[in-house]
Amino acid sequence: MSDIMVRALAAEDQPTATFRGLERLVNETIGVKLFTLMALDRQRRVARRNYSNMPEAYPASGEKPMERNSWSIQVEEQQQTFVANTIDEIAAVFPDYELIQSLGCESCLNLPIIVSGHVIGTLNCLHEAGYYTAERVAAAQNLQQAGALAFLLSSTLTARSDHE
Repeated sequence: MSDIMVRALAAEDQPTATFRGLERLVNETIGVKLFTLMALDRQRRVARRNYSNMPEAYPASGEKPMERNSWSIQVEEQQQTFVANTIDEIAAVFPDYELIQSLGCESCLNLPIIVSGHVIGTLNCLHEAGYYTAERVAAAQNLQQAGALAFLLSSTLTARSDHE
């Protein structure tokens, strides 16, 4: 495990410190302008944003309904990384493409985080057009373990606070 994540997990401000550490690791590994984490709540059929490095545009705790479409089939059902390298490809699956473009982002990589055979969330990385090359997509696969730790920590802390 990377030193970044070891230090982040040891910090007191959880889960924020771990989310920030994960953002730093993602940036060092593949690069990212806009970074968000979405946790999937299958019982409520919503995706909840746990973290955003641009909270003014994409606040943490924002939710959106989980819908079955080409993106969800690829990412949630087939458990494959989604990559779009043009704003038109992003617009085909994300209705907020204009906001994405206004932030200087025209490419997207959504990495499914899989635990016990289920996608529990996604690492959402956005950057300039054409940014997520085959090499960066391959490197992103190495981020799944760190992503799983971050999501599991967050869900453990949430469950603990719900019982207090």
